[in-house]
Amino acid sequence: MMESRIKRLATTLMDATTDKDPLVQEQIYNALCYLGESEPEEILNSCDEYLRQHDKLAYPHRVIILKAMETVVKNNIALLDKSTAKVVIFLASNEMTKSKEVIRDWQQAASNVLVAVGQRFINKVMEEVLTKFQPGILPHYFVMQTFANLSVSNVFGMVPFLNSILGTMLPMLGMAKQDHMKSVFCYALQHFSESIQEYLANLDKAPDPTVRKDTFSNEIFSAYEVLFNSWLQHREAKLRLAVVEAMGPMSYLMPSEKLEEQLPKLIPGILALYKKHTEAFYISKSLCQILEASVNIGSRSLDVQLDSLLGTLHPQICAPADPSVPLTVKNHTEVLRCFTVLACSFPDRVLAFLLPKLESSNERTRVGTLLIMRQIINSAPSQMEIKKPFILSSMKLPLQDSNNKVKRAVVQVISAMAHHGYLEQPGGEAMMEFLVRQCALPSDAQPKKQPADADDLTSDSVQSISVNTLFLLSTTVDRMNNVLWPYLLEFVTPIQFTNALTPLCKSLMYLAMKKQEEGENASLIRYDLNANLPSPYALTTRLLVVSSQPYVGDCRGTAALRLLNVLHYSVHPTLDQLWSKKVPLLVEHIEENTEKSLSQKEWEEKLLLFLQETLAAVSDNTWICHFVTEMCRQLNSYNGFPLEKNFLYKCIGTTLGACASKDLVQKQLQELLETARYHEEAEREGLASCFGICAINHLEETLAKLEDFVRSDVFKKSVGLFSIFKDRSDNEVEKVKSTLILCYGYVAMYAPKELVLSRIEADILKNIFQYFNTKVLGIKVETKDLTLKLCLIRSICMISQAIYKGVKCGDFIFSRKAELVAQMVEFIKAEPLETMRTPVRQRAMITCTYLVILEPHLSDPDRTELIDTCLASVLALPPLELVKEREENGGNALHKEMLYGDTISALKDLLKRLLQRNLTPHGLQDMFAHLGPWIKSNKEHERQRAVEVSAALLDFYLSKLNVSTVIPFYNLGVLIALFSPRCSDSLAGVRQHAVDCVYCLLYIQLCYEGFARDHRDEMVEGLKALKKGLEEPDFTVLFHTCNNIAMVIGKRVPPDQLMSLLLAMFEGLADPDKNCSRAATVMINSLLKERGGVLQEKVPDIMSIIHSKLEEVDEEHVRKAAQQTVYILASQHKSVVVSSLLGSSLPFDSHTCTMWRSLATEPTLTSQILEQLLEKVNRDVPYKESKCFLLGSGSERIATPLPLAATCALYEIMSAPESGAAVLGLYPPLFVTLLLRVSCTVGVQLPKNLQSRERRSSSHGPAPRSLHPCSCAVETLKVMLARGGSEEVARAVGNAGGWELMVSPERHHDGIAVLAGAMARHAGPRLPLIVKNLVPTLSGVFDSQRITTTAFFAELLNSNVVNDLILLETMMDNMTGRQKDTCLLVRMLALRGLGNIASGSPEKEQPDLRQSSIVLFGKLTKFSEGNCEVFFEQILNGLVTLLLHLQDPKPEVVKACKFALRMCGPNMGCEGLCDMFLNHLREDRSLHYGEFMNNVCKHLMQSYPEMLNRLILTNLFYFKSNWVDIRAAAPMFIGFLVLHVDEDHCQQVDLDQLISALNLLLKDPVPAVRVKVAETLGRLVRIL
Repeated sequence: MMESRIKRLATTLMDATTDKDPLVQEQIYNALCYLGESEPEEILNSCDEYLRQHDKLAYPHRVIILKAMETVVKNNIALLDKSTAKVVIFLASNEMTKSKEVIRDWQQAASNVLVAVGQRFINKVMEEVLTKFQPGILPHYFVMQTFANLSVSNVFGMVPFLNSILGTMLPMLGMAKQDHMKSVFCYALQHFSESIQEYLANLDKAPDPTVRKDTFSNEIFSAYEVLFNSWLQHREAKLRLAVVEAMGPMSYLMPSEKLEEQLPKLIPGILALYKKHTEAFYISKSLCQILEASVNIGSRSLDVQLDSLLGTLHPQICAPADPSVPLTVKNHTEVLRCFTVLACSFPDRVLAFLLPKLESSNERTRVGTLLIMRQIINSAPSQMEIKKPFILSSMKLPLQDSNNKVKRAVVQVISAMAHHGYLEQPGGEAMMEFLVRQCALPSDAQPKKQPADADDLTSDSVQSISVNTLFLLSTTVDRMNNVLWPYLLEFVTPIQFTNALTPLCKSLMYLAMKKQEEGENASLIRYDLNANLPSPYALTTRLLVVSSQPYVGDCRGTAALRLLNVLHYSVHPTLDQLWSKKVPLLVEHIEENTEKSLSQKEWEEKLLLFLQETLAAVSDNTWICHFVTEMCRQLNSYNGFPLEKNFLYKCIGTTLGACASKDLVQKQLQELLETARYHEEAEREGLASCFGICAINHLEETLAKLEDFVRSDVFKKSVGLFSIFKDRSDNEVEKVKSTLILCYGYVAMYAPKELVLSRIEADILKNIFQYFNTKVLGIKVETKDLTLKLCLIRSICMISQAIYKGVKCGDFIFSRKAELVAQMVEFIKAEPLETMRTPVRQRAMITCTYLVILEPHLSDPDRTELIDTCLASVLALPPLELVKEREENGGNALHKEMLYGDTISALKDLLKRLLQRNLTPHGLQDMFAHLGPWIKSNKEHERQRAVEVSAALLDFYLSKLNVSTVIPFYNLGVLIALFSPRCSDSLAGVRQHAVDCVYCLLYIQLCYEGFARDHRDEMVEGLKALKKGLEEPDFTVLFHTCNNIAMVIGKRVPPDQLMSLLLAMFEGLADPDKNCSRAATVMINSLLKERGGVLQEKVPDIMSIIHSKLEEVDEEHVRKAAQQTVYILASQHKSVVVSSLLGSSLPFDSHTCTMWRSLATEPTLTSQILEQLLEKVNRDVPYKESKCFLLGSGSERIATPLPLAATCALYEIMSAPESGAAVLGLYPPLFVTLLLRVSCTVGVQLPKNLQSRERRSSSHGPAPRSLHPCSCAVETLKVMLARGGSEEVARAVGNAGGWELMVSPERHHDGIAVLAGAMARHAGPRLPLIVKNLVPTLSGVFDSQRITTTAFFAELLNSNVVNDLILLETMMDNMTGRQKDTCLLVRMLALRGLGNIASGSPEKEQPDLRQSSIVLFGKLTKFSEGNCEVFFEQILNGLVTLLLHLQDPKPEVVKACKFALRMCGPNMGCEGLCDMFLNHLREDRSLHYGEFMNNVCKHLMQSYPEMLNRLILTNLFYFKSNWVDIRAAAPMFIGFLVLHVDEDHCQQVDLDQLISALNLLLKDPVPAVRVKVAETLGRLVRIL
């Protein structure tokens, strides 16, 4: 059963080979191979049977099957039995020879099958194929090719057949007329010859060790004659190449005498082919084989051919090989092998040919010749041994060649020479010097793009190959040790070899270590034998100086220091212990850092300390004197290397400091002053550093030498000399003066403080100002020279630092401090405000930073001027972006950016020092009095800098704060109010720093409350997390973050600071930056939410402030925020807020109305406020009787103020749409109260004071809402109905003129009747509660209220609604009860009501339409009560669909499927699947569907193997899908399921049904579908 199914699968696949799509064909081939891995013999037999039965199957389809057979045979050759092998051989032989014509793909596939079987069954294959190789009959093309390929793949099996094959084949050569037959005979002869050679070379392993070359020689020669004499002359190029390829291997097997005889014709014949063929590789390969064969037999004929050979081969090498064309590279290799063969036999003549060509004017000729020289030096060493001097002398010209390709070739020749002892000969040093010079070539910082001509080498590549070569020669070629050591030391000190230092040092270190291993430590450098070597002083100086820039030149610092360490004994015998300990630490420091992370200052200090320790260890004054003299001698070498020269000056200062000879110190200092290049900044710095360091041990000598120099002839001559050049003189003199001023500064900084303090004012400052100020006619004129100014500033800064560090030695009152600060302030003021061109501001502020901490204190005016000047000079500078735009030069813009940054830092440091002098809340307040206007500036860049500086100051204050007693931080609220609104500034930078300011202020407060400085408050720490939300300028996010910040502030500000904080915040509402104004509102409201509960007494004040701010700032956002503030206060203090607002003047102005409307925002609060107002309306009498003064008139009713104000308030609240929910909730009491209010105010007048006020307000602008009591009540009732959802009622009453009737004393009851009728028609469900609330008023004291209620009830009885609402009986009772009322109008209205009962008609309710919602709700409830098993079953039912529709053409469907699968995952009981769905099916993630499905199926078959058949059947349904991708996905799904299922669960699948379905789908019109089907068919073998 199993076999028949495999056969059926194979047949299905083979039927599908007719598919024309190459991808489908490829997949069918793969599937057949897959089946073959499982049952190789069954598949091979099936293929055999199929091909025999389908004789008419076209050859392209047969090829697929044959290729599959070849793969199955190859992979399972050891498993095949003879009978299957015979079947396969017979089939392949027939397939190969069925067509007499050559059909390459088909016959090649069949031939490959035979070759594959021949690996094990060679005799069987030969038995079959030889039947088709009969004497006298030209064989099939592929019979010969099969023989040839068999001879290569199975040498030992095939060679025994070759003699007879050759014997049969030779007569056939003459019969071959067609080119393709001749080519295949050549192909066969080539491979036969190679096979025979391999056999002969491995006779010890061969089955027949008696086989000899002679066995084949005559046959091979006979074939050669045909090939050379006849076929080589053919016009067809392909045939000629086939002949040439064969003749190379054949030449080894030809009889020696025959080969010798043929050479005079053979070699010219081969050489002539170079002209006919562009592709030379096959010719060169064959020629090399012929030459080797000729040399092997000791041929004498080659001598005559040599010139011709050399002349033809040399140009082949000179034409550069193209790496993108592999055969050109291979051709070069073969030609070089030819030269090796010739050089071994004819060394003199080859060299005589090559060496003159080194002088050629053609670059390619020179390069090609050098490549050949390298080849023969390497491959013919014994023949070249005596030629070494000759070869070396001929290299003189190439060494001077400037061409990069030639240089590279020379380096390669030098490498070859080194390996073979050339460089030990005279002339070898010149070669080494050339190599070092190439190592010293400058490497391009930015490598250029590779040009079109790939051979166009850069000097960079020459340098890199030279560096590699030098290192390899030093480390891997032992014979070079004595050549390179100590010779390479000669290249360390000359400046021109600086770029080569790293490789030189590495090589020298390696060589020195080898010498030490050989026991040559003491005599490592033999100066007696090497006069040209640099002295130990020179080497130490050089290596130490280049180490100062450790990462330059491929990290030369490490290499230089390591070499220095190895040379310690040669430098001085006492240094062993010190250097072996210290140098590794220095190297480690370099390696732990990078060029960016290394602090140059710290690194130089480490090196100078190392030098200092070295000098102390040597402790030999003579040695030190020689050392410092050598250092000074090397100074000029570093012109053009400013950084290294600067460091060398420091080394000289350090070494002079250790020098015991005062005379030498003065002599060298004088020499340095005389020879310095004063116009270079690095030199001025270096010289000044040198004097400063020297002053540590020689203060007197240093100061004396500086004064002497100014008085000396040299200085005067310099000044005089400069004055000759009018334009240059001043400039040059200023540079000298600048340097001297700087020298004094460094001397003050470095010299021992106990010695230098007394000299500062007396000598140092006096001389500095003498150089700085020039006298003209006795008046001091300040210089304008920038360098001089900067040097003065720096020098005073260093002096200030020196005093600060030295005061520990005793008190020091710096009497010139105020004068110097004033001088710095003047410098700062003189700088232009529109730009920053120089570092004067920055340097002057740094100097002031050190000056202000010295005694005596600055006076208050001086301090104020210093702060204000610095702030104005820095904060008001134009934005950096503007400066960058102006700067076209990118480097200059970067410099400006750094200068800006440094200047801001200097300002921060100065202000910190000033603040430190008064580290109290008062000191802080004073500082922010200066900064405040900048923080609130309307210019963004000024705000940004001011807030950044503020953040730094507050952080500093906090870090230095040391609270010994708990004191109040009285200005916390004011300062927080200054910064917190800036958290929503228009600039992100300001926002971030503002948070930092608030953070610090709150921690300062905690410190003042008694907490330790390292105490961490969870709330305050939360501010840092909020900074992220301030990065984006989204207002919603900003204000949300501001709200959170305010919450933190609210929780941490002490109660006594709360009101001052709020008051200051209210001032922030007028901020010119609207964002900050908004933030202030957000924060006020947040603070009130958090802490408003304790402010009950302050509520009236706050309400008053809100009102005044609404008057002051006419902005929508302020209005909204004020409403929010009122709402928050009301939620905490309802009664106080309501009372406060009710106390406002009537009529309410627009701002009071705004505040009332703010109470409508939240239903619960609004309800409570409305209830309070209703209580105010009801509690007081609606009016008071007032006697008229006019005789004969009656009393007048005057409205009481509180109910009137409450009615107006109700109107304002309910006019806000947000009040709707609250009004709905209080509909009955509101309606009743307002109805009765209307009733009570009919004919009631305003108090006199309000009448005049109403007249005044109506005369200004548009008429406001009437304040008349009854009109006011009617308007309020109207708005209540509209807001309570009864718009129809209000509209109906209005249309009937009811509102006007209600105001009229005479017709009031008619207006009420209109209202009652409208209520009955449009608001029936509201009536029961209204009626209930109105009933008690029927027995009230006010006639007006009884009239209103009776009129209302009477009209209701006219409608059937009272019957529907079960009100009839109640109302009838009440109407009956009014029959005895004291008021005639009441009795009349009651009677009308009773008469109305009979009228009206029943109304039918509309049907309920909610049924569908209830049904849907029921289904959902039922579903939610289902158990997990049912739910899991539902998931499995939909799983295949969801997975397949991940390939749906509509993105929204795919998105839905991803979502559904993610939701299903957790309910599937398989963690792996759940993780996959969650990770791979995220909406934003692309999906590799095939890989995903493979893993899904693996998890499915591990967790639910019993579901295999069900999953397969569901997939079969999708074989008919309309969508291509889903039709392709379904068989792939099945294939992956089959791939991962265990054997135990295979039985559940109905294979026949599955194969049939797949077979049908294999005819799908879309190739992609057929590919997946073929792949799956192959996989089915797993479940057979």
